[in-house]
Amino acid sequence: MEWKIKHIFNFEKDKLWGSGYAFFGFHSKTGDQYLLQWDEHWLGHLNQDNQFTWTAGSVNKGLSDNHIDIDVNHPHYISEAPDGSLILSSNGNNKIFKIYPDKKSAELFLNTGELGFVDVGNCLYDRNNTLWTHEIRGCKVWQFDVNGKPIRTLGDGTPGFQKEPVSFDEVRFSWIYDLRLGPDGNMYVLDSKNFAVRMIDIANEIVTTVVGTGESGYTGDGGDALEATLGSNKNVYFDGPLSLSLDEEGNIFIGDTQNHVMRMVERSTNIITTIAGKRDIQPHKRNDPRETDPLQLNLPQIASLDYYDGCLFIPEDDGDLIVLEKV
Repeated sequence: MEWKIKHIFNFEKDKLWGSGYAFFGFHSKTGDQYLLQWDEHWLGHLNQDNQFTWTAGSVNKGLSDNHIDIDVNHPHYISEAPDGSLILSSNGNNKIFKIYPDKKSAELFLNTGELGFVDVGNCLYDRNNTLWTHEIRGCKVWQFDVNGKPIRTLGDGTPGFQKEPVSFDEVRFSWIYDLRLGPDGNMYVLDSKNFAVRMIDIANEIVTTVVGTGESGYTGDGGDALEATLGSNKNVYFDGPLSLSLDEEGNIFIGDTQNHVMRMVERSTNIITTIAGKRDIQPHKRNDPRETDPLQLNLPQIASLDYYDGCLFIPEDDGDLIVLEKV
Protein backbone atom coordinates (compact mmCIF):
# COMPACT_ATOMS: atom_id res chain seq x y z
CA MET A 1 0.00 0.00 0.00
CA GLU A 2 1.37 3.41 -0.99
CA TRP A 3 0.61 6.86 0.38
CA LYS A 4 0.84 10.37 -0.98
CA ILE A 5 0.68 13.77 0.69
CA LYS A 6 -2.79 15.25 0.29
CA HIS A 7 -2.36 18.39 2.42
CA ILE A 8 0.18 20.08 4.65
CA PHE A 9 -1.26 22.77 6.88
CA ASN A 10 1.04 25.09 8.86
CA PHE A 11 -0.83 26.36 11.89
CA GLU A 12 0.12 28.96 14.43
CA LYS A 13 -0.61 27.84 17.98
CA ASP A 14 -2.42 31.07 18.81
CA LYS A 15 -4.23 31.61 15.52
CA LEU A 16 -7.39 30.06 14.09
CA TRP A 17 -7.25 28.83 10.52
CA GLY A 18 -10.17 28.12 8.24
CA SER A 19 -8.73 24.80 7.13
CA GLY A 20 -8.81 23.13 10.53
CA TYR A 21 -6.67 22.64 13.60
CA ALA A 22 -3.40 20.85 14.22
CA PHE A 23 -4.05 19.31 17.62
CA PHE A 24 -6.06 16.30 18.74
CA GLY A 25 -8.69 16.12 16.00
CA PHE A 26 -10.88 13.04 15.89
CA HIS A 27 -13.37 11.89 13.27
CA SER A 28 -16.52 9.97 14.10
CA LYS A 29 -17.69 7.01 12.04
CA THR A 30 -19.82 9.39 9.97
CA GLY A 31 -17.08 11.96 9.48
CA ASP A 32 -17.89 14.48 12.21
CA GLN A 33 -14.68 16.15 13.36
CA TYR A 34 -13.97 17.09 16.95
CA LEU A 35 -11.18 19.36 18.11
CA LEU A 36 -9.68 18.89 21.57
CA GLN A 37 -7.56 21.76 22.86
CA TRP A 38 -5.52 20.06 25.57
CA ASP A 39 -3.72 23.09 26.98
CA GLU A 40 -6.76 25.40 26.84
CA HIS A 41 -9.25 22.94 28.42
CA TRP A 42 -11.97 23.04 25.79
CA LEU A 43 -13.26 21.08 22.80
CA GLY A 44 -15.68 21.55 19.95
CA HIS A 45 -17.43 20.12 16.90
CA LEU A 46 -16.43 21.37 13.46
CA ASN A 47 -18.82 21.28 10.50
CA GLN A 48 -17.77 20.80 6.88
CA ASP A 49 -17.12 24.53 6.57
CA ASN A 50 -14.72 24.31 9.55
CA GLN A 51 -17.03 26.37 11.72
CA PHE A 52 -17.89 25.35 15.28
CA THR A 53 -21.47 24.16 15.77
CA TRP A 54 -20.79 23.91 19.52
CA THR A 55 -17.98 24.07 22.03
CA ALA A 56 -17.64 22.73 25.56
CA GLY A 57 -15.24 23.05 28.43
CA SER A 58 -14.10 25.16 31.33
CA VAL A 59 -12.97 27.85 28.88
CA ASN A 60 -15.30 29.58 26.40
CA LYS A 61 -13.34 31.02 23.47
CA GLY A 62 -16.44 32.60 21.95
CA LEU A 63 -16.18 30.45 18.80
CA SER A 64 -19.81 29.34 18.85
CA ASP A 65 -23.14 30.59 20.17
CA ASN A 66 -23.56 27.12 21.68
CA HIS A 67 -21.13 26.58 24.55
CA ILE A 68 -21.55 23.89 27.19
CA ASP A 69 -19.93 24.75 30.49
CA ILE A 70 -18.20 21.66 31.86
CA ASP A 71 -15.32 21.01 34.26
CA VAL A 72 -12.83 19.82 31.64
CA ASN A 73 -9.14 19.77 32.42
CA HIS A 74 -6.88 18.55 29.62
CA PRO A 75 -9.46 16.86 27.33
CA HIS A 76 -7.92 13.63 26.09
CA TYR A 77 -10.34 11.63 23.92
CA ILE A 78 -13.89 11.84 22.59
CA SER A 79 -16.11 9.15 21.06
CA GLU A 80 -19.75 8.26 20.60
CA ALA A 81 -21.84 6.47 23.23
CA PRO A 82 -24.63 3.98 22.39
CA ASP A 83 -27.33 6.38 23.62
CA GLY A 84 -26.31 9.03 21.07
CA SER A 85 -24.35 11.17 23.50
CA LEU A 86 -20.62 11.80 23.34
CA ILE A 87 -18.18 10.36 25.85
CA LEU A 88 -15.19 12.48 26.86
CA SER A 89 -12.17 11.70 29.02
CA SER A 90 -10.67 14.58 31.00
CA ASN A 91 -7.12 13.63 31.88
CA GLY A 92 -6.29 16.56 34.14
CA ASN A 93 -8.98 15.81 36.72
CA ASN A 94 -9.46 12.07 36.11
CA LYS A 95 -13.08 12.20 34.99
CA ILE A 96 -15.22 10.89 32.12
CA PHE A 97 -18.17 13.02 31.02
CA LYS A 98 -21.19 12.55 28.80
CA ILE A 99 -22.00 15.46 26.48
CA TYR A 100 -25.45 16.03 24.93
CA PRO A 101 -24.92 18.69 22.21
CA ASP A 102 -28.63 18.85 21.24
CA LYS A 103 -29.58 19.56 24.85
CA LYS A 104 -26.60 21.86 25.40
CA SER A 105 -25.76 19.93 28.53
CA ALA A 106 -23.22 17.55 30.02
CA GLU A 107 -22.92 15.32 33.06
CA LEU A 108 -20.27 13.42 34.97
CA PHE A 109 -20.36 9.76 33.94
CA LEU A 110 -17.36 8.31 35.81
CA ASN A 111 -15.09 9.80 38.44
CA THR A 112 -12.11 7.63 37.59
CA GLY A 113 -10.01 9.31 40.27
CA GLU A 114 -12.30 7.83 42.92
CA LEU A 115 -11.73 4.41 41.32
CA GLY A 116 -8.00 4.77 41.83
CA PHE A 117 -7.00 5.73 38.29
CA VAL A 118 -3.53 7.22 38.03
CA ASP A 119 -4.45 9.13 34.86
CA VAL A 120 -7.34 8.37 32.52
CA GLY A 121 -6.60 7.99 28.81
CA ASN A 122 -8.96 7.09 25.96
CA CYS A 123 -12.62 6.10 26.33
CA LEU A 124 -14.56 4.16 23.70
CA TYR A 125 -17.28 1.56 23.35
CA ASP A 126 -16.96 -1.86 21.73
CA ARG A 127 -19.56 -3.63 19.61
CA ASN A 128 -21.25 -4.98 22.74
CA ASN A 129 -21.71 -1.46 24.12
CA THR A 130 -19.22 -1.92 26.93
CA LEU A 131 -16.88 0.98 27.65
CA TRP A 132 -13.11 0.55 27.56
CA THR A 133 -10.66 3.03 29.03
CA HIS A 134 -7.12 2.92 30.36
CA GLU A 135 -4.67 4.43 32.78
CA ILE A 136 -1.61 5.83 31.02
CA ARG A 137 1.04 5.58 33.73
CA GLY A 138 -1.14 3.26 35.79
CA CYS A 139 -0.61 0.43 33.27
CA LYS A 140 -4.21 -0.82 33.41
CA VAL A 141 -7.08 -1.28 30.95
CA TRP A 142 -10.63 -1.14 32.36
CA GLN A 143 -13.93 -2.42 31.00
CA PHE A 144 -17.28 -0.98 32.20
CA ASP A 145 -20.86 -1.84 31.36
CA VAL A 146 -23.08 0.66 29.56
CA ASN A 147 -24.10 2.20 32.89
CA GLY A 148 -20.54 2.70 34.10
CA LYS A 149 -20.25 -0.30 36.42
CA PRO A 150 -16.77 -1.93 36.36
CA ILE A 151 -16.67 -5.34 34.69
CA ARG A 152 -12.95 -6.14 34.83
CA THR A 153 -9.47 -4.70 34.96
CA LEU A 154 -6.56 -5.91 32.83
CA GLY A 155 -3.21 -5.45 34.56
CA ASP A 156 -2.55 -4.85 38.25
CA GLY A 157 -0.61 -1.61 37.86
CA THR A 158 2.78 -3.35 37.88
CA PRO A 159 4.69 -2.66 34.64
CA GLY A 160 5.45 -5.81 32.68
CA PHE A 161 5.40 -7.43 29.26
CA GLN A 162 4.56 -10.78 27.71
CA LYS A 163 5.29 -11.29 24.03
CA GLU A 164 3.30 -14.53 23.88
CA PRO A 165 -0.50 -14.66 24.21
CA VAL A 166 -1.60 -14.27 27.81
CA SER A 167 -4.91 -14.32 29.70
CA PHE A 168 -6.73 -11.24 30.94
CA ASP A 169 -5.79 -12.20 34.51
CA GLU A 170 -2.07 -12.44 33.77
CA VAL A 171 -1.45 -9.59 31.34
CA ARG A 172 0.85 -6.68 32.19
CA PHE A 173 1.40 -3.39 30.38
CA SER A 174 3.83 -0.49 30.73
CA TRP A 175 2.51 3.04 30.13
CA ILE A 176 -0.42 2.85 27.72
CA TYR A 177 -0.58 5.89 25.43
CA ASP A 178 -3.40 4.90 23.09
CA LEU A 179 -6.34 2.50 22.85
CA ARG A 180 -8.40 1.95 19.68
CA LEU A 181 -11.20 -0.31 18.46
CA GLY A 182 -10.31 -2.40 15.41
CA PRO A 183 -12.69 -3.39 12.61
CA ASP A 184 -12.53 -6.95 13.95
CA GLY A 185 -14.21 -5.80 17.17
CA ASN A 186 -11.07 -6.16 19.28
CA MET A 187 -9.24 -3.47 21.22
CA TYR A 188 -5.70 -2.45 20.30
CA VAL A 189 -3.34 -1.09 22.94
CA LEU A 190 -0.27 1.04 22.32
CA ASP A 191 1.90 -0.45 25.06
CA SER A 192 4.40 2.35 24.77
CA LYS A 193 7.14 1.66 27.29
CA ASN A 194 7.16 -1.90 26.02
CA PHE A 195 7.50 -0.49 22.47
CA ALA A 196 4.69 -2.74 21.32
CA VAL A 197 1.08 -2.96 20.12
CA ARG A 198 -1.10 -5.51 21.90
CA MET A 199 -4.51 -6.84 20.82
CA ILE A 200 -7.22 -7.44 23.42
CA ASP A 201 -9.22 -10.41 22.08
CA ILE A 202 -12.50 -9.71 23.84
CA ALA A 203 -14.30 -12.95 22.93
CA ASN A 204 -11.45 -15.27 23.93
CA GLU A 205 -10.21 -13.14 26.83
CA ILE A 206 -6.56 -13.17 25.80
CA VAL A 207 -4.07 -10.44 24.95
CA THR A 208 -1.73 -10.98 22.00
CA THR A 209 1.29 -8.97 20.94
CA VAL A 210 0.94 -7.93 17.28
CA VAL A 211 3.83 -5.46 16.95
CA GLY A 212 7.18 -5.31 18.73
CA THR A 213 9.69 -7.39 20.64
CA GLY A 214 9.53 -5.47 23.90
CA GLU A 215 12.83 -3.75 23.08
CA SER A 216 13.40 -0.30 21.61
CA GLY A 217 15.09 0.64 18.33
CA TYR A 218 14.31 1.26 14.70
CA THR A 219 14.41 -2.10 12.96
CA GLY A 220 12.10 -4.46 11.13
CA ASP A 221 10.90 -2.54 8.07
CA GLY A 222 9.99 -4.99 5.33
CA GLY A 223 9.61 -7.88 7.76
CA ASP A 224 7.29 -9.34 10.37
CA ALA A 225 6.00 -6.65 12.72
CA LEU A 226 6.51 -9.00 15.67
CA GLU A 227 10.26 -8.68 15.13
CA ALA A 228 10.23 -4.90 14.70
CA THR A 229 11.39 -2.33 17.24
CA LEU A 230 9.94 1.12 17.96
CA GLY A 231 11.75 4.25 19.04
CA SER A 232 12.94 5.38 22.45
CA ASN A 233 14.36 8.58 23.90
CA LYS A 234 15.49 8.18 27.50
CA ASN A 235 15.85 11.97 27.82
CA VAL A 236 12.10 12.57 27.66
CA TYR A 237 9.46 11.74 30.26
CA PHE A 238 6.93 10.23 27.85
CA ASP A 239 9.28 7.82 26.12
CA GLY A 240 8.10 5.54 23.32
CA PRO A 241 5.49 5.84 20.54
CA LEU A 242 2.57 8.13 21.36
CA SER A 243 -0.21 7.43 18.85
CA LEU A 244 -2.10 4.60 17.20
CA SER A 245 -4.92 4.19 14.68
CA LEU A 246 -6.45 1.52 12.44
CA ASP A 247 -8.31 1.62 9.13
CA GLU A 248 -11.36 -0.31 7.95
CA GLU A 249 -9.16 -3.22 6.80
CA GLY A 250 -7.37 -3.57 10.11
CA ASN A 251 -4.08 -2.06 8.96
CA ILE A 252 -2.29 -0.56 11.97
CA PHE A 253 -0.71 2.90 11.98
CA ILE A 254 1.84 3.84 14.63
CA GLY A 255 3.14 7.31 15.34
CA ASP A 256 6.70 6.18 16.11
CA THR A 257 7.37 9.44 17.92
CA GLN A 258 10.96 8.99 19.03
CA ASN A 259 12.01 7.73 15.58
CA HIS A 260 10.13 10.69 13.99
CA VAL A 261 8.33 8.46 11.49
CA MET A 262 4.92 7.01 10.67
CA ARG A 263 4.85 3.24 10.40
CA MET A 264 2.17 0.94 9.04
CA VAL A 265 1.53 -2.75 9.65
CA GLU A 266 -0.34 -4.37 6.77
CA ARG A 267 -2.94 -6.67 8.27
CA SER A 268 -2.91 -9.25 5.46
CA THR A 269 0.87 -9.87 5.71
CA ASN A 270 1.82 -8.39 9.12
CA ILE A 271 4.70 -6.61 7.35
CA ILE A 272 5.75 -3.29 8.85
CA THR A 273 7.01 -0.35 6.80
CA THR A 274 7.79 3.33 7.27
CA ILE A 275 5.30 5.37 5.23
CA ALA A 276 6.25 8.92 6.23
CA GLY A 277 8.92 10.90 8.02
CA LYS A 278 12.69 10.72 8.35
CA ARG A 279 15.02 10.23 11.29
CA ASP A 280 17.29 13.22 10.61
CA ILE A 281 14.74 15.79 11.73
CA GLN A 282 15.15 19.50 12.33
CA PRO A 283 13.36 20.59 15.52
CA HIS A 284 10.75 23.34 15.06
CA LYS A 285 11.18 23.44 11.28
CA ARG A 286 7.81 23.63 9.55
CA ASN A 287 7.05 21.42 6.57
CA ASP A 288 6.84 23.02 3.14
CA PRO A 289 3.21 22.76 1.93
CA ARG A 290 4.62 22.01 -1.54
CA GLU A 291 6.41 18.84 -0.36
CA THR A 292 5.33 15.74 -2.28
CA ASP A 293 7.48 12.98 -0.76
CA PRO A 294 6.07 11.54 2.50
CA LEU A 295 9.53 10.21 3.42
CA GLN A 296 10.91 13.77 3.46
CA LEU A 297 8.44 15.05 6.04
CA ASN A 298 9.88 16.63 9.18
CA LEU A 299 8.05 15.05 12.15
CA PRO A 300 9.87 15.99 15.36
CA GLN A 301 6.94 15.15 17.67
CA ILE A 302 4.00 13.05 16.47
CA ALA A 303 1.55 13.52 19.32
CA SER A 304 -1.76 12.25 17.94
CA LEU A 305 -3.19 10.30 15.02
CA ASP A 306 -6.48 9.68 13.28
CA TYR A 307 -7.69 7.74 10.23
CA TYR A 308 -10.85 8.47 8.26
CA ASP A 309 -12.07 7.64 4.75
CA GLY A 310 -8.76 6.74 3.13
CA CYS A 311 -6.81 9.52 4.82
CA LEU A 312 -4.37 9.52 7.70
CA PHE A 313 -4.30 12.70 9.80
CA ILE A 314 -0.97 13.39 11.51
CA PRO A 315 -0.88 16.35 13.92
CA GLU A 316 2.71 17.37 14.63
CA ASP A 317 3.34 19.12 17.93
CA ASP A 318 5.11 22.11 16.37
CA GLY A 319 1.88 23.05 14.60
CA ASP A 320 1.71 21.20 11.28
CA LEU A 321 -1.16 18.97 10.26
CA ILE A 322 -0.17 16.46 7.58
CA VAL A 323 -2.87 14.54 5.72
CA LEU A 324 -1.78 11.42 3.86
CA GLU A 325 -4.00 9.73 1.30
CA LYS A 326 -3.99 6.15 0.03
CA VAL A 327 -2.81 5.89 -3.55
